Amino acid sequence: MSRFSGGLAALAIGIVFGLFILVPIGAVLLESVRVQRPVAPAEMRARTVAALDLMEADRRAAVVTRWVQTLNPRQRMEVTAATLAALGLLVTWDRQAAFDEQIVAATGAVERLTPEQRTRFEAEFPVQTVVVHRRIPLAFQLRDRLDPAEFEALRSGVRTGFGIDHLAAFLTEQRFQRIARNSILLALVTSALTVLIAYALAYAVTRGDLRWPGPVRAAALVPLVSPPVIIAFAIILLFGRQGLITKGLLGDMLGLVNPEQFNVYGFGGVVAAQVLSFLPHAYIVIENVLSQHDGRLEEAAVSQGATSSQVFRHVTLPMTMPGVTRALLLVAILSMTDFGNPLVIGRDYPVLAGAIYDEILGFQNKPLAAALCLWLMVPTIGAYWLAERIGRRRRHAAVGGTGGPPELLMEPALRGALSVFSGLVVAFVALLYLTVVYGSFTRVWGIDFSLTLEHYLFDPSLDTGLQAERGIPTVWTSIKIAAVAAPIGGVLSLLVAYLAERVRPPGAEALAFLALLPAILPGVILGIGYLIFFNAPFGFVDLAITGTAAILIVNVLFANLYVGVLAGRAALQRLDAATDEAASVLGATMVQSFRLVTLPMLRRTLVLSMLYVFIHGLTTLSAVIFLVSPDHKLASVGVFLNAEASHYGLACSTSVVILATVLVALSVGRAVDRPSRRTGVRQQLQVEALPAAATAR
Repeated sequence: MSRFSGGLAALAIGIVFGLFILVPIGAVLLESVRVQRPVAPAEMRARTVAALDLMEADRRAAVVTRWVQTLNPRQRMEVTAATLAALGLLVTWDRQAAFDEQIVAATGAVERLTPEQRTRFEAEFPVQTVVVHRRIPLAFQLRDRLDPAEFEALRSGVRTGFGIDHLAAFLTEQRFQRIARNSILLALVTSALTVLIAYALAYAVTRGDLRWPGPVRAAALVPLVSPPVIIAFAIILLFGRQGLITKGLLGDMLGLVNPEQFNVYGFGGVVAAQVLSFLPHAYIVIENVLSQHDGRLEEAAVSQGATSSQVFRHVTLPMTMPGVTRALLLVAILSMTDFGNPLVIGRDYPVLAGAIYDEILGFQNKPLAAALCLWLMVPTIGAYWLAERIGRRRRHAAVGGTGGPPELLMEPALRGALSVFSGLVVAFVALLYLTVVYGSFTRVWGIDFSLTLEHYLFDPSLDTGLQAERGIPTVWTSIKIAAVAAPIGGVLSLLVAYLAERVRPPGAEALAFLALLPAILPGVILGIGYLIFFNAPFGFVDLAITGTAAILIVNVLFANLYVGVLAGRAALQRLDAATDEAASVLGATMVQSFRLVTLPMLRRTLVLSMLYVFIHGLTTLSAVIFLVSPDHKLASVGVFLNAEASHYGLACSTSVVILATVLVALSVGRAVDRPSRRTGVRQQLQVEALPAAATAR
């Protein structure tokens, strides 16, 4: 019965995952090959005549006559050319000549027609008048009598079909080739610098015997829970054209540089912003590798007389290289899919993710944007595949090893160098965040540094502060969206993990893989997929959820579900399955077993999963920026738009409130988690007593 219930649950979740994960991705794939081509003149004439036949004869004659009479000389010349072509007669004048010359030539061409040709011309001219210049008014007059496809073809004059035009444009158009080169170069430089800094910090924390490792770890990880592009516009506040350092110190005070020419905008600024933004991801991977690999090998090398540099080059670095490679691939993926930092600080440095943003929101060209998404998927999926292969190789190599760093003293010179470097990183990160806080109280950055609360306080007469479209009120909207998504996401992720690890019905592993898809693919793909599909799900406009809070909730939920699934599976693998078997023997249903046994045991994992969804609901940008509406604006999008428009006061104040909200959420999560740790042993004993109770029965 439990397996049957699990099968039903897996089927229901599979339908939900298919609807909110798989189908939107498929919508992007389909949209990428959707092309529009002009309808052939003969077919357009046939469609026009068929539409005219739907009108009453008297009305049709009156309308067409009026349209013919209202043609201006230029339009009459164009209709004349179309009529001659429709009759199979040559257009003898130069269609590239000046219009005055063409009008005279068209009149002469008509006068030279034979009587029979003239009769045919006069009969065809009204039809071509409608085809060339009055087709759109005709379509709207008959909209209620035409099916949607006929109306659209008559209105637009194009036919929707399928082809690889947009995919080929990426390979053939020079602008996309430049964008691809920019993206690859940026990813290579960013990943190399990020991993280098992350390795130094992680090595200092795990091996350097730092006096204060906590601040170093905090500085490396804080961008992970920060609002989007906060690093980028903090760098601008310091090193931009109105920067506190470039203009205030180096320009106005010392007269050393011209801030209009010497500033952070461009490739260097994007690299700096991305390095610090993606530092947490690389740091987590590398610190995990350094802290868990078998340190006895290094101790053995030292006992054989190897120097510190030899141990590092020949033992430490090779053993941590799989983790370094995975960190490089991870940061490269993040760099290639990032459009916020390049758009804010890159200015004249276009990248592929930014081109997708421009095509969707700037040119409303969904098919081309979808095609660019597919090209963006190629390196990300390739990098993910390589990372998984490297991860499997590393796991096989680590079998039988005892984790833990070596108990070796680092040379004083190296320890001092790492301490200084770590201190500089901590100081710079702290400077960036303090600058954001200061900027939130500054009236106009770079012009008027007087302190003010206008970016925080409510004033109905000003378009700033609490009533601003992109200001602090959007934080409340984000909190509501994230607060709804978090508990649903937490429970659903653990349910998927429970099905995959305990019940194991057919398709459970496929469910777990579907939950991981949003982590593998660039975030913009899910955002564009939601925009395309949920605008008219399966062709039903009445089911559309675009422009509502619902589309934001489900996007935040399913885009961040994978963390809870991974954490839940890892936790269940550490727990004895006998507890669930005992509950089943005692007559518990699958729902009861999950609710009364599994969830209490995984309380900490549930809290962490909910926190992850909630925090990323506050700080996410890549997907939701395509889904916000005038009635539902999110704080993360507001921060990006304000930073892009140089409204730094609002960007700073909103970022400060988001950071404060995140800190409160983390504190609440810690407070909730603390009782679970205290009662964890008691719950474990109670659950482990179930098999004994079953045996006693």
